[in-house]
Amino acid sequence: MEEEVKEEIKEEVKDEVKDEVKEEVKEEVKEEITSEQKEEESGEEQKEEEKPLDKMTVKELRDIAIDIPGVTGVIAMKKEEVLALIKEYRGITDEEPPKRKKVKKIKTGISVKELKEKAAKLREDKKTMSGAKNRNKVAILRKRINRLKKQTRKVAQG
Repeated sequence: MEEEVKEEIKEEVKDEVKDEVKEEVKEEVKEEITSEQKEEESGEEQKEEEKPLDKMTVKELRDIAIDIPGVTGVIAMKKEEVLALIKEYRGITDEEPPKRKKVKKIKTGISVKELKEKAAKLREDKKTMSGAKNRNKVAILRKRINRLKKQTRKVAQG
């Protein structure tokens, strides 16, 4: 009978120890999971901050802009608009204005009549070259004639 009691006590102690170990393991696992989540969140924040706004894609910028209170229609905005919105919200000022495309200026001293005379001369040269079967020079002359046509239209418009 003593042996039976001893065995029962042993089993109860084993069960208690198992329960205690299970609880300790659960707590350790929870701590690990929460620490991993915190690391991931801080890593994501660092990644967003590390990458400059100008280098982000439109999708990344829209994700950031959606979180800004009072802003609607972010999905339909273009990258420049979203970028300006985010910079305004964060209080970032542009040091350099955005680069603009260079516009070619037309020589203002040339009249439409002069341009048309040049085009007529080039057409004559083109006819003589086509008779000689010089394809490269004919192509060059054709491009020059087209360029002169565009110039005459621009000069005529003012």
